[in-house]
Amino acid sequence: MKIYKYTDLSKQNIEELCLRQLADDASIAKSVKAIIGKVKSAGDQALRDYALQFDKVNLDQLFLTKDEIAQIASEIPDDARAAIDTAYANIKKFHAAQISQEAKVETMPGVSCWREARAIARVGLYIPGGTAVLPSTFLMLGIPAILAGCQEIVVCSPPQQNGKTNCFLAYCAQLLGIEKIYLAGGAQAIAAMAFGTESVPEVYKIFGPGNRYVTQAKQQVLASGITAIDMPAGPSEVLVIADETASPAFVAADLLAQAEHGTDSQAILIANSAALITETLQQIELQLSELPRKDIAAQAIVNSYAVLVENMTQAMAFSNAYAPEHLILATDHYEELIPQIINAGSVFLGNLTPESAGDYASGTNHTLPTSGFAKAYSGVSIDSFIKKITFQHISPQGLTAIGPTVEILAAAEGLQAHKNAITIRLKSSDGY
Repeated sequence: MKIYKYTDLSKQNIEELCLRQLADDASIAKSVKAIIGKVKSAGDQALRDYALQFDKVNLDQLFLTKDEIAQIASEIPDDARAAIDTAYANIKKFHAAQISQEAKVETMPGVSCWREARAIARVGLYIPGGTAVLPSTFLMLGIPAILAGCQEIVVCSPPQQNGKTNCFLAYCAQLLGIEKIYLAGGAQAIAAMAFGTESVPEVYKIFGPGNRYVTQAKQQVLASGITAIDMPAGPSEVLVIADETASPAFVAADLLAQAEHGTDSQAILIANSAALITETLQQIELQLSELPRKDIAAQAIVNSYAVLVENMTQAMAFSNAYAPEHLILATDHYEELIPQIINAGSVFLGNLTPESAGDYASGTNHTLPTSGFAKAYSGVSIDSFIKKITFQHISPQGLTAIGPTVEILAAAEGLQAHKNAITIRLKSSDGY
């Protein structure tokens, strides 16, 4: 892990450090375009071909039925079942609190305006299944989709070596009432949900994290104008701001928790103490040796860095420039820093709040903007699965009050028909 001094960095240096673009993005885009094209033209057969090529599985059927899901779910260990139940309850409770109804507003006498929420009718959930299978992601996406009232929820996840899914995803499907899981992964799954195949229904919006191929596929289907996406989420990342009250062992654990996601994950440490950085790096070496995914985590750490700052003002300035997916304030004085947070996906406050709690069970959603998109995007929530439709109603009194204003503005813009739509009503004998 490289170490930089904030005072030695120019604005350009900081911008370069905050970039997440990788050298082979162009080649990935080309590969994904070809995959999408094949799925569009060959449908189910393309999905079977890619399952054989990428997952090494020969699929006779591209989905699991309700009965198959139930059989697989029955194999889940009791402790895992209880843990998923707890996470499900917490996530549901947090997201249910987001449901609200807006009041009607009378903008002037006789003119009423309001908004009403409508669920997106058909949504697609992508549940990764590469180097790590993520039942937590299934809960994070499925729960708000159900609470929002989505009529059809299409779930895609890569097949396991046995051509099925695992008991954890199957049990989540049962909890959520999902009766079919489509066995497709990667860019081909995104293409299938965007354009539809003989087996996979076309959806209106696609959700879910994934590798760079998945991210690129989501961006390409968005650009095609066919399907909306939740956000352009790429490799996972964490930025930890630590001061003298932080525990080096805790900070190291948080950095490694992010690093083990993948070799392209980023784990950034911002600290106001050179000694703290040194001790944290020592702790990383100690803890790394015990991790089953140590090779992946070690490579991510090599590609990550630490920044030594003089004070928390500099730390927050760097954090806002980086716009992290996960921001951990490893300090007892986190309340002082909260007002300074401008760009972040999700924030973890204090020395006893690890990012992994939010990944699994605290209740907040872990599907978050990465690659600096936290400057403009929010994490997944109930709002992600709904549309807000505006309504207005004008009474005779309201038409008399607002009519002249509309007529004048329409005439100023040279839109006579717009003006006439008001004038004809004002001149009618009933006054509307």
